[in-house]
Amino acid sequence: MSSSHSLTSVMLGQTGAMIMAIRSARTLAIALLMVGAAKPQTFAPTGSITFEVASIKRSQPSASEIGVRPAPGGQRYIGTAPLRTYLYVAYQVRPEQIVGGPRWIDSELYDLNAEAEKPSNIEGLHIMLQNLLVERFKLKFHYNAKEMESYVLSVDKSGPKNMKVRPSAGGGDVALDRTVDQLVHEKWAAHCASVDFFVWRFSAWLDQPMVNQTGLKGCFDFELTFTREPRRGTPLSEVPDGVDTSGPTVYQALLGQLGLRFESKKAPVETMVIDYAERPLEN
Repeated sequence: MSSSHSLTSVMLGQTGAMIMAIRSARTLAIALLMVGAAKPQTFAPTGSITFEVASIKRSQPSASEIGVRPAPGGQRYIGTAPLRTYLYVAYQVRPEQIVGGPRWIDSELYDLNAEAEKPSNIEGLHIMLQNLLVERFKLKFHYNAKEMESYVLSVDKSGPKNMKVRPSAGGGDVALDRTVDQLVHEKWAAHCASVDFFVWRFSAWLDQPMVNQTGLKGCFDFELTFTREPRRGTPLSEVPDGVDTSGPTVYQALLGQLGLRFESKKAPVETMVIDYAERPLEN
């Protein structure tokens, strides 16, 4: 099966694994990030920066909105989610890359409200979130690098195009907006987004990890538009009448619009193994 066919057949609104992770039918409005390089990546916190103040406490039983996100301004992270979901976001991985741990890390919801001393970029906020989770949940874990089928993203031989390099974001400057029209037309607009950040968000709609092997560093402005299937297993020829299915596939769009290509092959993907976690004290 070709890369273009396999990818367009799996573009979804949410992944079943994410829904299982919160053991609820409620939509989990977060995106996940793949391991972005072929070399092993440790899951230990990657820096010493921390939030100035942070609160983590059990959610009320009536909590209806599940999600984790940085607040505008690049200084706060807020959320209502189980621990495993916070790990997805903080360590930027897919659900299948986190295994082990007590059952409550999937079923018990926790409210998070954390604020840094000053605005930071998204990478800095993730480091702070990692350190906070390790501290409050007494986390202990190790990783196993595992070869598995992945979508490997690389730069075409003609080089990247239509990707405007910008100075590094200071705080709250990173944005990656996704819009969908007529169920099948996707548009992704990046503002000072790294390729790693794009892979994180983009991989939420795929059926297997995407590995960043582009070597592109820095933050970029770019747009990506393509046509996908409205739901798994429905070919474009069978969508309802009146829905315009013209336009490039995701494979054609990445290559033609950004000068990036992907292929499905085995690559090192890391698995985070939780050895220990305990419920945090109320604060």
